[in-house]
Amino acid sequence: MVSKKAEKILEILQTRFAKPKWTVATRDAFKILIMTIISQNTNERNTARAFENLSNKFRITPENLAKAEIKEIETSLKTAGLYRNKSRAIKQISEIIRKRHSGDLTQITSLPFEEARRGLLQLPGVGPKTADVVLLFAAKKPTIPVDTHVNRVSKRLGLAPKNGSYEDIRHSLQKLFDPKDYLAVHMLLIQHGRRYCRARAPSCVECPFNKICPSIDLIRQRIV
Repeated sequence: MVSKKAEKILEILQTRFAKPKWTVATRDAFKILIMTIISQNTNERNTARAFENLSNKFRITPENLAKAEIKEIETSLKTAGLYRNKSRAIKQISEIIRKRHSGDLTQITSLPFEEARRGLLQLPGVGPKTADVVLLFAAKKPTIPVDTHVNRVSKRLGLAPKNGSYEDIRHSLQKLFDPKDYLAVHMLLIQHGRRYCRARAPSCVECPFNKICPSIDLIRQRIV
């Protein structure tokens, strides 16, 4: 059931930030998967640089990356953190998709949500957030990926349990919001976390929720 509080929060976010649309650089599930793996523990700028480097060296398909030398993948990803682990995961994933799914990741992403999610989670280097990003952006599946910003903001605003796990937060948000708004919720909470509700030096004075935020006193005391 959609929460009135959640509706109000979404309404405020939509007035403060541009409403996100289904606009991403690609709808190719495999490319989104590779970009998301590269982005793990890495900022956007370095993620974009690493993906561009990889794209300049290889056509981003399971066939090409499965055949690529691991050292060449590593060289492309050096601007991203943990590049050796990511390179190994990318090569292994590419080999699995090439052999088991005829080089077509949509054989997984086109399945019903829970089945598709389980299939992605079985791939090396793919955790819940990576799986949810691929399913939301590539397949328009009803899920809300929980990154560090979504985690922090949703807990501070009382939308999720303060000690909740990834799945606790995801399920809490999905119960509070309408599925048609899941993309907007994900993107807007990220924008709010970057602009106002930062982990360090949050801008509570300028925050549009400073009158209703249940955590504002604790934030000011640097407790949450």
